Formats: sequence, C-alpha cells, structure tokens
Amino acid sequence: MVVLDAIHRIQALHANDLACRWNCKAGKCGSCSMEINGRPKLACMTRLSDYDPEETITVQPMKTFPIIKDLVTDVSFNYEVNKRIPPFKPKPRDADGNYRMMQKDVDRIQEFRKCIECFLCQDVCHVLRDHRRQDAFAGPRWFIRLASLEMHPLDTADRVSQIKEDFGIGFCNITKCCTEVCPEGIHITDNAIIPLKERLADRYYDPVMWLMRKITGKDRKK
Repeated sequence: MVVLDAIHRIQALHANDLACRWNCKAGKCGSCSMEINGRPKLACMTRLSDYDPEETITVQPMKTFPIIKDLVTDVSFNYEVNKRIPPFKPKPRDADGNYRMMQKDVDRIQEFRKCIECFLCQDVCHVLRDHRRQDAFAGPRWFIRLASLEMHPLDTADRVSQIKEDFGIGFCNITKCCTEVCPEGIHITDNAIIPLKERLADRYYDPVMWLMRKITGKDRKK
C-alpha cells in the first residue's frame, strides 16, 4: 500500500470531501505531489512500509504554492513561466532537405524530456519556497526546459540574456536539493543549471570570450 491508497481509504471512510489531486497512480503524471513527513514526494510512489508501523505519517500540501483545498495547490505559476520561454527555433534544413544531429547531442538533451512536471523540485527550491521570489526566479523545472532548448543541436534562438535577467538563474546557489527529490532521477543541477550558468559566464564575464566576439562578431551558441 502507498500513501495515496491510504488517502483514498480516508476519503472513502472518514472524509468524503478531502481534496487530493491524482491521475495515473503510476508515478508518471506528477499530479499527486505533496509533502510526506516534511519531504516533497509523489504519494503514489511512497510506500507505507518505508515507515515504522508506529510512526505517524503526516501529509501536507506543497508549501511553495497557494493552497486551493486540503492537499491541492495552485501550481499555475509554473505554466505562466512556461509561456515566457521562447519556443524551439530550428535552423534551416541541409541542402538535401534533411536535418542531421550527432547522437551525443541527442543523448545530452534526452534526459530532460523525462520530466513529469510534478513540481517537487519547485517545491523544495529555497528561492521559491523560503524567499518567495516567483517574481524573479523561474525555478529548476524551467531551467530543465531552457537547457533542453539551449542544448538542442538544431535550435537557433538565443535565450541567454533572458535566462539571466528574466528567469534569474543567478539566484540559484547549487544546493542540489532539486536533484535529490526528482522522482525521474534527472540531474537537474549538474546537467542543466550548471551548464546554463557556464553559458552566462562565457557571455558576460569571460574576457577571452568577449574578445573573441569582438573579433569575429559572432556569439557561440553551443
């Protein structure tokens, strides 16, 4: 039995109006995110057998987002952020009408597509959770998406300045708390956030790269 099963039992026997969001019950839709004994988790993937039989298990809504009712929170902030991300902009096809990519470049971004948008990483992020900087910080989920676009071998859009100014990646201090709670095992910090920070460093703080841009008049995207 998992925590979600226990919640359904409580709904059936004791609290018919208890609000809880869920869909797939297979750890793939991200709907049943909540805090279980203070730690962000998916209720459908958290087994009761992982806890001591005498232990009281406490379930709470995700702290980062406004509560709608009981265990259901308003995560619409995330979708508003997504609307501001410039979409994929592919380069022209090769002369024969095809696109070509190196397999290593494909493999690099494939990891990011595993995200189920459970927003557990957003919930545990101290910039959003404790400092409430939704006005200036996109959060780790959207740095995953930005990395998947910026690292795509066919994409030509330049989002570096927006990542710095609008999405506020500089607020992240690499604690890796987002990586620790990801149910899909995505290396958010190492494979997405740090590479994006390196691109910002190349653009704004590396004197060698600055000189190269002055000489060539070009900026390296990849």
